[in-house]
Amino acid sequence: MKVFMVGWELPPLNSGGLGEACYGLAKALSKKGVTINFILPYNLNIKSDFMNIMYANEKVSGKKILGPYLTYSQWLKAVKSGSVGFHDYISQVLEYAENIKDLAKKERADIIHMHDWLTFPAGMMAQDVMSKPLVAHVHATEYDRSGGGFLNGNVFRIEKDGLERSDRIIPVGGRVGKTLVSKYGIDHKKINVVYNGVEDPQKPCITPALLNLKKLGYKIVLFLGRITLQKGPDYFVKAAKIVSDYYPKAVFVVTGSGDMQTQMICEATNLGVVDKFIFTGFLRGVEKDSIYQAADVYVMPSISEPFGITALEAVKNRTPVIVSKQSGVSEVLQNSLKVDFWDVEEMANKIIAVLKYKSLPKDLRRESVREIVNLTWDRSADEVLKVYKQLI
Repeated sequence: MKVFMVGWELPPLNSGGLGEACYGLAKALSKKGVTINFILPYNLNIKSDFMNIMYANEKVSGKKILGPYLTYSQWLKAVKSGSVGFHDYISQVLEYAENIKDLAKKERADIIHMHDWLTFPAGMMAQDVMSKPLVAHVHATEYDRSGGGFLNGNVFRIEKDGLERSDRIIPVGGRVGKTLVSKYGIDHKKINVVYNGVEDPQKPCITPALLNLKKLGYKIVLFLGRITLQKGPDYFVKAAKIVSDYYPKAVFVVTGSGDMQTQMICEATNLGVVDKFIFTGFLRGVEKDSIYQAADVYVMPSISEPFGITALEAVKNRTPVIVSKQSGVSEVLQNSLKVDFWDVEEMANKIIAVLKYKSLPKDLRRESVREIVNLTWDRSADEVLKVYKQLI
């Protein structure tokens, strides 16, 4: 089986979970004998030993690539500041669609598989040329990125066009699937939910970060993700204030970057807990694993989280997790603590319980690690293969 996979980013040049999910799924599919031509919009000089990476534009891009998580409000701020032009928001997406024509004419495939709205015009163009079944993989919608508020109409229309054109749609969670039906009017018969996975759930431990703090008896509460509206960083700060009042030796580590970082710092300052916060910036690989393993608890307070791979990464690194009920991962990760993102008092209560009672984190670690043995990319690939076979 040969797949023409249309993506936007891959590690190590990814800005978040989209690139990691594409990489994990493609690797698992290749192990099952699937030949993958993975298309990127520009030449980013990324290498792979298990799939063919191709570029719609072979020239190395001299401009910053549009981020897959940029919200409409962020784009408007950039336009007002003069750092981008009004049409730059989707110009690269449409350019991708134009440039992919030549590749689509030369390559053969059984399936065209596109990932999120940035690739939808390119995927539809490829189908026009190749006349093959089209699969849309939905990692997030405009409703998720905006928290259900300020939608970008242009992006919504691109999403809707791509979803309507697709022969089959793969959302990463049941919540996303329901959004596609209720907000985009998609027939539920076209939808096959396939949850994300984690690679190598038995990964050995490494030396954790922040050892000096740990030796002094401090407990580390971790927020790891994009610091943006969708991820609920403001709710994390409010919960941190409550936790600090009851547990003074709690330290709150924020790993990631985003447009709400300044707001997060200001809120922590206003609440008098900014001295309890450590901002590490965006981390990858071993550094990220080290932060997970240093943490006593990982908190994912997302307002609208299609899945939440970070929760599985935390479990893989033997870290107890608290996830919002508004996340896809809460549908499959049973051995975690769950809370509504807006209920900061309950969030704080659960954090304090994990920090205070030794048996609780021990039980969470043991049971959740057993659970993720079945939440792998290999399992996800099997589900995607079923979709492919139904279409061919």
